[in-house]
Amino acid sequence: MKRVRFVSGTDTRGAPHLVVHVLYCFEIGGLQTLLAQCINRMSAENYRHAVICLAGYTDYTALVHKPDVEFFTLNKQPGQSVSSHITLWRLLRQLRPAVVHTYNISTIEYCLTAWMAGVPLRIHAEHGRDSVEMDGQHRKYNLLRRLLGPVIDRFVPVSADLGQWLRYTVGIPAHKVRMIANGVDTTRFAPGRARAPACPPTIWIGAVGRIDRIKNHSGLLAAFALLLVSFPAPEYDLRLAIIGDGPLLASLRERVEQEQWADRVWLPGARHDVADIMRSFSVFVQPSLSEGTPVTILEAMATGLPVVASRVGGVPQLVLDGETGLLTDPANPNSLAGAVAAYIADPALGVRHGNAGRLRVQAEHDIDAMVAQYAVLYALRQAQPV
Repeated sequence: MKRVRFVSGTDTRGAPHLVVHVLYCFEIGGLQTLLAQCINRMSAENYRHAVICLAGYTDYTALVHKPDVEFFTLNKQPGQSVSSHITLWRLLRQLRPAVVHTYNISTIEYCLTAWMAGVPLRIHAEHGRDSVEMDGQHRKYNLLRRLLGPVIDRFVPVSADLGQWLRYTVGIPAHKVRMIANGVDTTRFAPGRARAPACPPTIWIGAVGRIDRIKNHSGLLAAFALLLVSFPAPEYDLRLAIIGDGPLLASLRERVEQEQWADRVWLPGARHDVADIMRSFSVFVQPSLSEGTPVTILEAMATGLPVVASRVGGVPQLVLDGETGLLTDPANPNSLAGAVAAYIADPALGVRHGNAGRLRVQAEHDIDAMVAQYAVLYALRQAQPV
């Protein structure tokens, strides 16, 4: 664990308040991208930040541009770990932050540690459920959320769907739930220049995200196999790109090799040039089994891409079926293939939906508006005791 050099923001007169973010791991992902944007864009006069990871961090921390932000790791091993709570308690007592902000079920128990360490404001965010609790009915996890409710000042869902679930399934009081929708940088993620027509045109079907079960990339490969039959070469030049890393990347690559799709499917792993890559896509696909408010969908819409996505979680709030994209059944590869096929058969439809999607993101998911809402939330303790 790194040594701490901070002086407490809560005790230093006129100094910005320290916000400590606690998450499982800082690696490539939508949550980490949002956190970096929030840190980079929030006023340095009012807040400074530190990030504590349970299980470590990667060079993805380079997304955080402010030089005074330190990263720490508890080096927690899988399973229960009393020592990680003791280490965090000691670290928080040394840092003395004004706010501790935890993310998703893997870190919620550390709100209790923050309370015991005397942190004035404890916030817990729900950005989406993992594969163990996709339906939101996990009794142990929901009981844990309820039991920790008294020491958590605010629960922050990133979609109305997650907000309703926290209130009516988990049982969190309405006054403790404050939804803050995810935002996107519409300058970085923007349409590219029109490409010169080719014959046959290369049609890139693109997906971006962590390669694990909940993202349903196996279903995407099944849908791609159907599309290759419906739109055969040489009349059509279909390609598939799946950008991201994760535990199932090796098995996806094996499947591609078995199908002899090496010249049609690109699996490069994690990339730092996602914005540039997205501009080469023809259609964006998110076949997830469960979601909150996927950042990658917002990025694709900002890029002007039509989006084909599963009708799950907060996705229908982003992708307006038949207006900015098409919604599908995540369990049915035929449904996914059929939606993508609509854009292959009618490229003008994709242009219309892509343009509408960008306008929607610009109007409703501005990154600076999101950051401003978090800044107001962090000021809650000073403005109004909870």
